[in-house]
Amino acid sequence: MDWRHFEDILDTFSVRFPKCTIDRTSLCKAAGPHHHLFFLWALGVNLNDILIPHLKAAFGLSDFQSSFIQIAFFGGYFIAAFPAGWLVERVGYKRGILAGLALCATGALLFLPASSLRLYGPFLFALFVMACGQSFLEVAANPYVTILGPQQSAERRLNLAQSFNAVGAVLTPIIGAAFILTANEYSPTQLGALTSTQLLDFRILQARTVRIPYLVIAGIFVAVAVAIYFTKLPEVREQGEPQELNDVPRGWRRVFAHRQLVHGVIAQFAYVGAQVGVASFVIRFAQHMQPGVSTRDAANYLKLHLVLFMIGRFLGSAIMKRVSAPRLLAVFAGCAFLCAVVALTTVGVLPVLALVALGFFHSIMFPTIFALGIKNLGPYTKRGSSLLVMAIIGGAVFPAAMGRISDICNIQKAFIVPLLCYAYVLYFAIAGHKPSSIFQIESAPVNF
Repeated sequence: MDWRHFEDILDTFSVRFPKCTIDRTSLCKAAGPHHHLFFLWALGVNLNDILIPHLKAAFGLSDFQSSFIQIAFFGGYFIAAFPAGWLVERVGYKRGILAGLALCATGALLFLPASSLRLYGPFLFALFVMACGQSFLEVAANPYVTILGPQQSAERRLNLAQSFNAVGAVLTPIIGAAFILTANEYSPTQLGALTSTQLLDFRILQARTVRIPYLVIAGIFVAVAVAIYFTKLPEVREQGEPQELNDVPRGWRRVFAHRQLVHGVIAQFAYVGAQVGVASFVIRFAQHMQPGVSTRDAANYLKLHLVLFMIGRFLGSAIMKRVSAPRLLAVFAGCAFLCAVVALTTVGVLPVLALVALGFFHSIMFPTIFALGIKNLGPYTKRGSSLLVMAIIGGAVFPAAMGRISDICNIQKAFIVPLLCYAYVLYFAIAGHKPSSIFQIESAPVNF
């Protein structure tokens, strides 16, 4: 992928900060490798939506038990985010990214012994390690993109960079359906009719199908790490008062004094929970609302959901040239709320199509909330970034809540959870993103 293709994300190609100037070529060369990263970590995140029905069939899991996949994955994001912020503060963005890629490759390779053991626990541990690596990537790469250019267009740059994540999200279900979901599907009644030997053979086959995809993913992580290691990237260091950065209690009080960051963390927690919950339930929801639809056919709805997600990312970043990021976020959050109402209250194919449409309205939420949350944090940008990545734990909490409601009532009633999440994102877009009037802070100088 040629870095010159990303020139339009850099609104001013000669960006002047106090005591520094970074030119057009340096900015574009820095942007290119990072777009590979955004594309790459979509594989790890979105393959979970294929793994859930796959492992559910392989191990005979309930909806609640299958949600442990998201708990393990997004729990890894939460636990690793704070250490990632600490490490990036000390070694810089580039080394932080390399550490994340190494962890991701290790987690992907752990799927090989997990498939041999044929136990649910080792699969969850492999996902956890992989998620820790992706947490490092999120903490380092997201703020790096926002500060590689003028502050007023940070939201648009991050949205466009995250658009390549959406491209990976579209390709992942295609890869997963082809190499992980098997052609032979068994209903609970058919599985109950199998002999113990036949059931064991079925589970061995299901477990083994993940080997090749995750081995390839591990190889890609290693290849990208090697490419970034040999790429000269401008190292960014935010200046601040050393005593504040080293005084841990005082430093964190200053971080939490930023009203927009606190509301941004809550909004990100809610959004990620809704986004992951909806994507995790698309296949099963389609089968519930349209009895007789196979898993492979229902996966087509997930593909369309993710195609709209990708389109929304690119289109949203273009619209932000003319519409402010908070206003566009409010429109998308309001439309998502209406789609959730449709999913909750209608029958037939219409609620399934509402879930498909949610992919489009989810598209700009993560990068826009992230960029608005860390805006003007200056020397506290990395710490704010780690908090926003920790908020990704919502992807473990809310799908589990949806799974529990689904087990107790039915899967349609579970969509009350994302409905409430969209309501808070709408609040953040309208009012929560605004800095407190009693604590305004100018962006600190940035050195390259």
